[in-house]
Parts: sequence; structure tokens; C-alpha cells
Amino acid sequence: MRDQAEQLRQRIQQSTQKRPTKLVTVTSGKGGVGKSNFSLNFGLGLIERGHKAVLFDVDLGLANLDVLMGISPKKHLFHLLEPDTTVWDIMEMGPGHLEFIAGGSGFTQIMQLDDEKLDLLFNRLEPLQGYADTIIFDTGAGLSKESLHFMLSSDEVIVVTTPEPPAITDAYAVIKMLHSRNPAVRIRLVINRVVNEREGKMTADKLAMVAKRFLNLEIQALGFVSDDSHVTKAVKQQRPFLLTYPQSHASRSIRSLVGQYLQSSTQSDTPANGLKGFFAKLKHFIR
Repeated sequence: MRDQAEQLRQRIQQSTQKRPTKLVTVTSGKGGVGKSNFSLNFGLGLIERGHKAVLFDVDLGLANLDVLMGISPKKHLFHLLEPDTTVWDIMEMGPGHLEFIAGGSGFTQIMQLDDEKLDLLFNRLEPLQGYADTIIFDTGAGLSKESLHFMLSSDEVIVVTTPEPPAITDAYAVIKMLHSRNPAVRIRLVINRVVNEREGKMTADKLAMVAKRFLNLEIQALGFVSDDSHVTKAVKQQRPFLLTYPQSHASRSIRSLVGQYLQSSTQSDTPANGLKGFFAKLKHFIR
């Protein structure tokens, strides 16, 4: 009990420091491109660099981050509506000290909450402001209404695709929709399962060229992740590949990508809106 109390005091102290917290939504045009696996290992890569990350599973259809981590969440987001429940009560500690919040099978109900319950939910999540450097939302693939709301409310959207033409086409559809709804939204690309850097660059350049030509939109690749058999092995073990096979090509790709993300975040002149800004936007879209 003493250890738990001390951890709670540390969390409250950290959250009151009010560091800018960035909200990042990870999405993909289609399923099966490794989006959730990327979200998980990206979060761990940030922690490895001393950057506090909290991971939300908001995949409304096929939530599987808990499976990838080999944990069974005891509580999920909607438990926050219960009396005397805090965000710390629903947070799970995953591998590599990555803290994780499950959306739960009833997550779609957030869109049907009345204003009083919605405000209660948001208020109880607010201590994460300043506690985390980055909050990562892992959404479902495609363009569901709920996923679109999260993307449009975030500071940044990372679109994960692979070099296969159907995945590229669907990724472009997501980019086109986001741009049409909010031309100011910041979109970054991650090309997963590339044979080599050349293939990753060619895929990113192709998407960037089409976006520039038809949308007049500049998009950049955040990085590439190598096609690596160690990823499949780690999935079967229900362990993140960054921890299980730290020297694999995929793990090296993640570390390079994380370095690029942190560097670009430092250089960016676009301030993070924080949780209050995110909740205000999300509530606007829901209503």
C-alpha cells in the first residue's frame, strides 16, 4: 500500500508540472498493415528515449493491443463513469513500463453519452495532461465516424501503410478525407514491412507526389519499418518485438523513426493543444 501511495504522489506531482502533452492518433487505410504493432513499439521506443508515453486502445472493432502485450486489462475507459474511479485506477502497466488504457468493447458508447457523463469522463482523464509527453491513440483501420473524430481532434495523425498497392490506395483515401475536413491537420507517414529503405522511400514519395498533385498537400514520411521475421515471432510470444528482439532490423527501424519524431517535435513551431484542446474538439464533433 505504501508503494502504491508513493506512486500516486509521484503521478500527481508529474501531472501538475503541466508539460505540453501531444495527442497523436495512429491509423491506417486498411487492416493488416501492422498499425497496432507499430503503435505499441513506437510507444516503447519513446519510453526508451526517456519520453513519457501513454497508449490508448480505441480500435472500436478489433482492439488487440492487450493481446500483443500479453495482458488482460481489469478495467477499461468506461469504468471512469463509476463513482470514485480515477484514471490511475483504469491504467494498466504493460511491458517496458508502457502504461496502457483499454477502450473496452463498449467504447462506441462514448458517442452516445449525455453532456454530464461526457464531461465527467473528460475531467477524470485530465490528470494525464502534463503526466505524459505523448498520448498515442491506436484507432481502428479505415474511416469510421468515431476514428475520424479522434484523428481530427489530435495534434498529429500517423498513417501506417505498406508498399502494397491496395494499402497505398486506402492510405491515400484517409489522407484525402482528413485534408478535406481540416486542411491544417498534420499528417505523417510510416511505411511498414519494407524490404529495404529504397522501397520505403519510393512508397512514401509516391504517396507524397499524389497528395501534392491532387490535394496541394505536403506530407512527409516519419520513417520506415523493415519487414522482419522477428516481428511475427514476437507476436506469437505476445511480446513487443522492440523488447524481445532489440537488435532486429525492425527494432532498429523503430529507434530511427522515434529519433526522427522527437527531432521534428522539437523543431515544430506548432504547439500541442493538450488534453483540454483535444476534448473540446472531440466534443464538438460528437455533438
